[in-house]
Amino acid sequence: MNEMTTFDIEKIRGDFPIFAREVHGRPLTYLDSGASAQKPTAVLEAVERAYRETYANVHRGVHFLSQTSTELYEGARETVRAHINAKSVDEVIFTKNATESINLVAYSYGGMILKEGDEIILSTLEHHSNIVPWQLIAQKTGAVVKAVPINDDGEFMLDAYLEMLGPKTKIVAVTHISNAIGTITPIRQIIDAAHDAGAKVLIDGSQAAPHMPIDMQDIGADFYVFTGHKVFAPTGIGVLYGKPELLDAMPPFLGGGDMINRVTFEKTTFAKGHSKFEAGTPPIVQAIGLGAAIDYVNNIGFDKIMAHERSLLAYATEQLSQINSLRIIGQAKHKAAIISFTLEGIHPHDIGTIVDRAGVAVRVGHHCAQPLMDYFDVAATARASFALYNNRADVDRLVASLRDVQEIFG
Repeated sequence: MNEMTTFDIEKIRGDFPIFAREVHGRPLTYLDSGASAQKPTAVLEAVERAYRETYANVHRGVHFLSQTSTELYEGARETVRAHINAKSVDEVIFTKNATESINLVAYSYGGMILKEGDEIILSTLEHHSNIVPWQLIAQKTGAVVKAVPINDDGEFMLDAYLEMLGPKTKIVAVTHISNAIGTITPIRQIIDAAHDAGAKVLIDGSQAAPHMPIDMQDIGADFYVFTGHKVFAPTGIGVLYGKPELLDAMPPFLGGGDMINRVTFEKTTFAKGHSKFEAGTPPIVQAIGLGAAIDYVNNIGFDKIMAHERSLLAYATEQLSQINSLRIIGQAKHKAAIISFTLEGIHPHDIGTIVDRAGVAVRVGHHCAQPLMDYFDVAATARASFALYNNRADVDRLVASLRDVQEIFG
């Protein structure tokens, strides 16, 4: 596709059919893209077309539909490869989400190399999906999980991280962007330092993928994961990037059809490349939808998306800061368009329920980041997470609805 020459917010909003509807008689103000993003017509049509016109199982059929479906499915893999600048499609594994991708690495790679006393370094910013799998594999292997602290602005403390690295460090697994407070971590420095210490690095890019370009050859991560539904694609599709020498050495995560070379009752040999980690019927149509979503954002251009979201974040931060008793949780110098906040004396669940009556959708709770909430001494926050389709009117409706909340609670 040819890149859009300007960032036309009204045209972009028109690409998402859901914004034509109302909620409780009000225009929909969707500020929950950090949990799951809405889908543009291009993705919806690609999914419907795949089911209506070309659907069949992939790889094993010689008939027309199977061949066509395989071409579309593997074409989506090539789209992902080009999008993240991987060297080969064999570095791109399709999973059902980022959580499965992390579990795959934890159990396959971690289970292969970890031993008692080895260290796995995470950060206080992590989503539970980048904590729990490492705890589970640590319990199995005798490894130890450690967390890099953050400062009061919610920033990754690089100096503390550098002090934690040592000969026992085997795996570093950190987020690219915090899902709860939007902090952008210094992944280039994190990765380089880990490699100097002899450790391998996994980056959770679930929140980064919708907001910025990702270049595997530039950042040098050993593993990088993201999930499709946050980048305007369907649910049920995730991506694991892995360096080929690591993937080649790793044992399969799941066993079954399509990941084998030869099966006998005495012994099974496994397929090479990405196929070794894609057992069973894959998420065919979901992958096709992911390819369409990536084409969509690339057609807009990440330079324009990033500029729009930076402007929106600045405006939202300014407007929310004018509300008495509102506390923004996490104000890192480098952050994505995610704002978590509390209102003094009002539970976040009450905030979410009341603003919903105004058609405003925000996330409330601990955002699967309880260690981070513990650091800030809050049980939960309300979170407004913005995407390329949001505009200043969305911010204004959020602010107005929050003032209504305060009025209700006196």
